Amino acid sequence: MKNFSLLIIAILSFYFISCDSKLSDPQKIVDKAIEVAGGEKYNNLNAEFDFRNIHYVAKKDGGKFSYERIIEDSIGTIHDFVTNEGFKREINGELAMLPDSMAALYTSSTNSVHYFALLPNGLNDAAVNKKYLGETTINDQAYYKVQITFSADGGGEDFDDVYLYWFNQQTFTMDYLAYSFAEDDETSFRFRVAYNPRVVNGVRFQDYINYKPKNNSFSVDQAEEMYKNGELIELSRIETENVIVE
Repeated sequence: MKNFSLLIIAILSFYFISCDSKLSDPQKIVDKAIEVAGGEKYNNLNAEFDFRNIHYVAKKDGGKFSYERIIEDSIGTIHDFVTNEGFKREINGELAMLPDSMAALYTSSTNSVHYFALLPNGLNDAAVNKKYLGETTINDQAYYKVQITFSADGGGEDFDDVYLYWFNQQTFTMDYLAYSFAEDDETSFRFRVAYNPRVVNGVRFQDYINYKPKNNSFSVDQAEEMYKNGELIELSRIETENVIVE
């Protein structure tokens, strides 16, 4: 009887220790994910990669950053820069003057590629709002689910988009993500499944299978269940190639 009581105490102790080890603070979850993906390496970063035949360069030095893309075109070399000072474009080394609307468009498209390529870095930016959505299981793996929204001040022109991230409870890798966006006056979403993870000089990169719903009548909150039920359509592959991190 005594041994049985000791066994019950041991089981209960293990249960409570396991419960205590679970996280419910989205800030701690994101911090841990960034740590395992690159941590301090993101603060002083010099990385290059190719995406869909366009070359990208990401430079970070403390609070300073430069997100660049280089396009080889029939007119020559187009080099876009998004920095703390704003956007500029050079064509064959000469500064090009652009209307504000075009500068905003190119800023958004350049930022978007860098944002996804460098995730989960960026999830601690000043405009980011985090919300813990609980635990879930996908493909027999336990995940923390975190919602990310953006403040209007500093959140960009698409600040009202909603992002969902699934962080593996054991490894803290970001294995799935989903996001809403406006399309032709309707709201749709994309769901991405990470694959081909690799660590390049201390920084984790991964590719994604990009899924979409059959139509725009579904919300991003339904993305996980639709994926589990096989109700999403593969749209594309998001692949970064020739990655270099100095």
